[in-house]
Amino acid sequence: MTPPPSATTAADAQARNSSRRMLAVLIAPLFMALVAVSVINVALPSIQSSLESDSTHLQWVISGYALSFGVLLIPAGRLGDATGRRRLFMIGLSIFTVGSVISALAPSILVLNVARVLQGIGSGLLNPQTIGIMQRTFTGQARAMAFALMGTTVGLSTAIGPVMGGMLIGMLGPDLGWRWIFGMNVPVGILALIGAARWLPCDERPRDARRPDLDPVGTVLLAISVLGVMLPFLERKAHGLALATPVLALGVLGVWVWWERRYSRLGRQPMVRVDIFTQPAFRNGIALITVHFIGITSVWISVALFVQLSLGASALEAGLVGLPASILNAIAAQVAGRHVLRMRRLVVILGFGFAIAGLLGAMAVIPFVNSGAWPLWALSIPLSLLGPAQGCIVSPNQTLTLEQVDARFGGVAGGILQTGQRLGAAMGTALIPGILFQLVETGNSWAVAMNAALALIVALAAIALLIAVLDRRREARISSDSSA
Repeated sequence: MTPPPSATTAADAQARNSSRRMLAVLIAPLFMALVAVSVINVALPSIQSSLESDSTHLQWVISGYALSFGVLLIPAGRLGDATGRRRLFMIGLSIFTVGSVISALAPSILVLNVARVLQGIGSGLLNPQTIGIMQRTFTGQARAMAFALMGTTVGLSTAIGPVMGGMLIGMLGPDLGWRWIFGMNVPVGILALIGAARWLPCDERPRDARRPDLDPVGTVLLAISVLGVMLPFLERKAHGLALATPVLALGVLGVWVWWERRYSRLGRQPMVRVDIFTQPAFRNGIALITVHFIGITSVWISVALFVQLSLGASALEAGLVGLPASILNAIAAQVAGRHVLRMRRLVVILGFGFAIAGLLGAMAVIPFVNSGAWPLWALSIPLSLLGPAQGCIVSPNQTLTLEQVDARFGGVAGGILQTGQRLGAAMGTALIPGILFQLVETGNSWAVAMNAALALIVALAAIALLIAVLDRRREARISSDSSA
């Protein structure tokens, strides 16, 4: 018997409300964690003076978070897939919230760095569960729009973070202001925990299920390799053995691949089914986003350094330069989410067009701004194109990369994707500002140094664009073969 139209309409409305509540619970911690990342550069000078720390300890306010976050992403995705994503999401959120409390109350730089590691652990645990739950719950256009909402969240958090940080420090002073930057996460975390308990789908595992196989050897090997790749890029004074760790890490990664294949042949459940990398869309999407993040994540750090150190502007003014781009990012992510399944890689290709145009425009404007001939806000005009660029690249690439991945392994696949982003960000934020400082210290003007850094970012964007074009051609061949 077919239910009456009114009953069907009511059921659809209830399902939509349930999906909205679930997405709100998943997105709130993501927003909170991203604000904590985007705001920290504004807060570093205040933290340094308040806690009387040197630059090495201050570096680990960023690096401790980045390392613990990046190392855990893939293992946490596997753990969530095997034991339950809701449970692990709530554990990660609780750890992040506790880390925020300790950060806000930290009496010394050592305590703050320990608290930041806790925040990174919490973020590393909960982020893959967010993607895994979305991957499992939504399909088709609904999944594309869920990932688009993530993209909008990234844009808004990037916009709000530096501005909010500058305002808090300006209103409350350098000592209290940075503490509230961490403290404002606490009520959001508590509300998100309550919402997760009520609205996230329960973890479903049969009562007679065997103990999950978590592949501890594979987990340790991969953690060592990720740590080895990231460490020298996050340690400002890395030297000696630290500089050799990426080479050693690649060797450990080779052992990990061998172990995972052997583990699978023995009939066990490996941490990662390495044959996932034989899927061209997944492999190309990981490569594309890693290269993209090497360049794009250093843009705003370089701009902040240029605005403050060369032009003498405030941290708040440096944050406002990127505000138009962040707002456009949030809008573009929604528009791209509606069209990505129809236009596919063309959306990503369009995004790289925006990125390259914006970077070249900024290179043309910087000499005039640096000389004082043009005002600071003139730099915002070309850089605003990086907003639609990010909106068209990040979330659409995520949708297309994970499209063919079995939803049962959505957590670990999402962890791999985010690890690529974290590795790219770690490399880029170390290399490109390093080149910037090196050029300035050897007698070049800030305008010359900035344009050299941006030229390198343009080259990286062109490489990522080439990967997108090649993947688009692969899609076209498959479409042509299937219609023949």
